[in-house]
Amino acid sequence: MSEFDAGTTAIADITGSYTIDQAHTRLGFVARHAMVTKVRGQFKDFSGTAHVDSANPANSRVDLTILASSVDTGSKDRDGHLASADFFGVEESPEITFASTDVARDGSEWTITGDLTIKGTTKSVTIDFEEIGTARDPFGNLRLGFEGSTTINRSDWGLSFNAALDTGGVLVSEKIKLEFDVSAIADA
Repeated sequence: MSEFDAGTTAIADITGSYTIDQAHTRLGFVARHAMVTKVRGQFKDFSGTAHVDSANPANSRVDLTILASSVDTGSKDRDGHLASADFFGVEESPEITFASTDVARDGSEWTITGDLTIKGTTKSVTIDFEEIGTARDPFGNLRLGFEGSTTINRSDWGLSFNAALDTGGVLVSEKIKLEFDVSAIADA
């Protein structure tokens, strides 16, 4: 049994240009805190576009810009610390960006590789996505949905703040899971 109702299909060929719908998209992350629990967060302010070529996925492209100061973990103190120079350094590096360099497809599974830039450091990451479906919303917009995730090591981007715990381990995990629930609207 599936966790959610099955996606819908409004169109068979999703080729086209799309704008990511900020109101219906979640760009999230998960980190271990004190090595005993998970802390989840997301970015609230971002913009992005995608060009999808179903027949030749290598011609597809994704570009995303995130306002780093829009980080939201449900704790103002933690969000302030994440915005500080210990982590995102939003005063010097206000944006996090992703620009795809390669796109591949196997049925409804898409693999997007691209340059992720955080705090002035750019590294290549690969994200596996599942094409969830397409729908025509009540306002006539054609929507396309994808879900994906990947795990990165935050210190690769200079996000190395930590504190050792008396019981062993550290305050914040090095590995961070990035989670993407994307709703994109076809450009007119």
